[in-house]
Amino acid sequence: MAVVYHMNKGVSRPIVFKGLKAQYIAYLAGGLVGLLILFAVLYIIGLPLMVILPVIGTAGASLFWAVDRLSKRFGEHGLKKYLARSRLPKAIRYRSRKQFIHLKYRKQIRAK
Repeated sequence: MAVVYHMNKGVSRPIVFKGLKAQYIAYLAGGLVGLLILFAVLYIIGLPLMVILPVIGTAGASLFWAVDRLSKRFGEHGLKKYLARSRLPKAIRYRSRKQFIHLKYRKQIRAK
C-alpha cells in the first residue's frame, strides 16, 4: 500500500514537509543530488563500497541534521534576512556637507 505524505497545511502558508519549511526542502534536495553525484564519482574511480557507503552515510546524516537545524533556527525567511543583515554597513560616514546642502525641505501642509 502506498504511503501518503501531507505537503501543504493550508492556503497561503509555506510548504512544510517533515518539519522542513519552504526553501529548506530545496536545499535538502540539492544536497541529496550532490551526494548521489559524489557516490557515482567515487564508485567510478574504483573505491570499494565499504569505504564509499560510510562516507556517503555520514555526509547524508550531517546534511539532514544541518538543514533541519537551519529550518528550526531561522524559519521560512529568517536565513535570507540573516544573510542580508550581514551585508549592511555598520555605519555610514560623510566627510563633507555637500550631500546635505542640496536637499530641499518641503513645508508640511496641515489639514484644517
